[in-house]
Amino acid sequence: QEDPRMKIPDLHDLESAGVLEYRGTADAVAEAAAAAGLECLTVDLARASSKRSLLAAFADGLRLPEHFGENWDALADCLEDGDWLGKAGAVVRIAHSAAYRKAHPNDWETAEEILTEAAEFWRERHVPFWVLVG
Repeated sequence: QEDPRMKIPDLHDLESAGVLEYRGTADAVAEAAAAAGLECLTVDLARASSKRSLLAAFADGLRLPEHFGENWDALADCLEDGDWLGKAGAVVRIAHSAAYRKAHPNDWETAEEILTEAAEFWRERHVPFWVLVG
């Protein structure tokens, strides 16, 4: 039985866009994003050890604007900014999340809620926003 977390979702299926567990390779994500015409961004949480370093990893990986305020509200605002995402949509791959998720479950839950809300926001506007958490 193939683990469904190893398979990339159909990135053309706008209704399924959201936050999903994903255990496959970075190359597979990049190839699928390119095939779907989506920008591919990577947030690496290998060094994240606090809320501040988590938000810094998001700011870096998502190429958030200079004025990003490094707090939850600022992250939510940036993720729903059309100038940031553009018209094509994006796939965000979150790498090395397991240690952070285990050490900081409350912060992770908040981050995941913000990402899920952003995916719903963009789905309503017919723009794909995928977050693949690995």
